[in-house]
Amino acid sequence: MPAIVLKYRSGEEIIKGDHVRFHGYSGRIELVAVDAEDPEQRWYVEEFGGGIRVTDPIAGSTFIPADQIDEYEDMKFVSRAQNHG
Repeated sequence: MPAIVLKYRSGEEIIKGDHVRFHGYSGRIELVAVDAEDPEQRWYVEEFGGGIRVTDPIAGSTFIPADQIDEYEDMKFVSRAQNHG
């Protein structure tokens, strides 16, 4: 099964730890669920076909199913986490 690659509306790949603007606030990508073999991700992949979990100071934690990411016009990529690479 080919790997799922989730992307922001701007085209960058979504990676765990990314800094984002979400509903106008600073947020962070807490989970990128694309691997059904990973125990942390399995349920999200089986139930929703994958997706992401975003945290921000107002809403707390928000899960966005993979097929709805493009609908979130108010989520913008800001930068990668420093330890990414």
